[in-house]
Amino acid sequence: MRLYCLSGDLAKPCYIITFKGLRIMLDCGLTEQTVLNFLPLPFVQSLKWSNLPNFVPSRDHDPQMDGELKDCCGRVFVDSTPEFNLPMDKMLDFSEVDVILISNYLNMLALPYITENTGFKGKVYATEPTLQIGRFFLEELVDYIEVSPKACTARLWKEKLHLLPSPLSEAFRAKKWRTIFSLKDVQGSLSKVTIMGYDEKLDILGAFIATPVSSGYCLGSSNWVLSTAHEKICYVSGSSTLTTHPRPINQSALKHADVLIMTGLTQAPTVNPDTKLGELCMNVALTIRNNGSALIPCYPSGVVYDLFECLTQNLENAGLNNVPMFFISPVADSSLAYSNILAEWLSSAKQNKVYLPDDPFPHAFYLRNNKLKHYNHVFSEGFSKDFRQPCVVFCGHPSLRFGDAVHFIEMWGNNPNNSIIFTEPDFPYLQVLAPFQPLAMKAFYCPIDTSLNYQQANKLIKELKPNVLVIPEAYTKPHPSAPNLFIEQPDKKIITFKCGEIIRLPLKRKLDRIYITSELAQKISPKEVAAGVTFSTLTGVLQVKDKVHCIQPCADSIKDETTSSNSAPTKEDVLKNVKYEYGSIDVDAVMKRLTQDGFSNIKLDRTGGALTLNLVNEDTVIKFEDNETHIICGGKPTTRLKLRDTIMKCLQSF
Repeated sequence: MRLYCLSGDLAKPCYIITFKGLRIMLDCGLTEQTVLNFLPLPFVQSLKWSNLPNFVPSRDHDPQMDGELKDCCGRVFVDSTPEFNLPMDKMLDFSEVDVILISNYLNMLALPYITENTGFKGKVYATEPTLQIGRFFLEELVDYIEVSPKACTARLWKEKLHLLPSPLSEAFRAKKWRTIFSLKDVQGSLSKVTIMGYDEKLDILGAFIATPVSSGYCLGSSNWVLSTAHEKICYVSGSSTLTTHPRPINQSALKHADVLIMTGLTQAPTVNPDTKLGELCMNVALTIRNNGSALIPCYPSGVVYDLFECLTQNLENAGLNNVPMFFISPVADSSLAYSNILAEWLSSAKQNKVYLPDDPFPHAFYLRNNKLKHYNHVFSEGFSKDFRQPCVVFCGHPSLRFGDAVHFIEMWGNNPNNSIIFTEPDFPYLQVLAPFQPLAMKAFYCPIDTSLNYQQANKLIKELKPNVLVIPEAYTKPHPSAPNLFIEQPDKKIITFKCGEIIRLPLKRKLDRIYITSELAQKISPKEVAAGVTFSTLTGVLQVKDKVHCIQPCADSIKDETTSSNSAPTKEDVLKNVKYEYGSIDVDAVMKRLTQDGFSNIKLDRTGGALTLNLVNEDTVIKFEDNETHIICGGKPTTRLKLRDTIMKCLQSF
């Protein structure tokens, strides 16, 4: 069994495991940090960014590259449509992937790159919320970039990386970066997804039984259990042991795995999500009291649901319940509506509200009472009429390189009473704000990441007790922001890997299950060879199809009239006549049988515990031991064969 690591982004993993001839992809995360190297895409042309000076390398300048790079706020940015870093496609062709298993909607954004225009013919499996919310993420991403198109795409700068300043000079696989896919590609990739429920068992071409189990991280998020009759592999990605709105993690299904692959730990290991949520509410309240507005860049689903609930309650407690809240996203309406019909995927507390009946999320109540309003874009009909300040705005994209958040930064950036609060840990907030400097509005970093931290991961590993633990190498080293945080060495074996590596996993195919047809089963005649032990011969044809082994009856050979009766027997005929002897030898019975077969002058010799028969006329000795019988023949070879057959007749057979 081998594991291929196709992504260096620990939060957006992509792996392939090969076993029994199958290639199974585990997640297909998209590295979005590359967009931070590009200038933002405003809805309306910005004088600030359109008048930026070109960056000119100190040597080997190519005039054709003029205009591709801009000098902005002491950094160099690419003036082009943002590009993304795909999972590595040279390690293994995407067309050879048989199955893709997706753990959550954050880890499926590279799916259109993998399934479309690559010759991919496999199948994709995910839970229903993962599919639907993943659709929201993909559609929003396409809409944000297509609504502010660039006239051309910059490419020549990738040939001059060695001449560029940091961080462009360290760009990883820049020549492989790709612009955003089309909406048609999104629809094509999602049409290949088959929906599964928690604990539903799926037969993957006879090689595995795949089962998604709740991971507790977000709506529909799952860990995957791959099991055979003799092996168990668990893939843990994006999991949480905290009590939030998704269904809790199912730990029992992950216990005692032969191989446990763990990834997707928190990107903010030194902070407590509850503490940062409290800080966010406090900063928003202070901003509103200073007659300013708060901007919260966010994704269209996930933590934003908890922010609506917590922030509204805190503003009401602070006497600021009349402050309007706006949720702006091309998929805002779909996301808010869909979240209220997912009872089976929610925690028990949220489910109980559905059965009352009541709305599982309070934002449904806020929408009805106009405390929360949603729009597709800032230029959508009705927004300018409803918009008033001070207010709180939730919109995307967290990278601040495209989307409505760019517009609000330009509008509010010069007012120190306003604030921007970052809650998504995917992007370093100082790099996010780099092209907008100098910025007067206050910036707060309150990362809210509910996935496993290092302490929780160490505790979980001890409880799951895997035979072998497989984790990224970075998890075994002290974290840069906290030297005492890392995955401890468990009692069992640990295997690490890095991006671009192919590692062998200690899971060898030893045994496999074989099925027999009912017709063949009826022909079995067991024979008892010892107390409680029965044996039977079984002659048939082994057929292997879709990794399933099945023994079927031998086809009866139909003899043609023109076929010679002296023709050689078939292999099946020979197998049917094979007998297997067992039992202990009765020496007296052997002597009697030898006499009947024409042997004379036989002498029996008992020396210690050994018995010996001397056939004087044939110059032959037969020695009987506990588990062996030896024929030492000094005469003709045919005599030895005849003696062997005589002794075999004295044994029982089946």
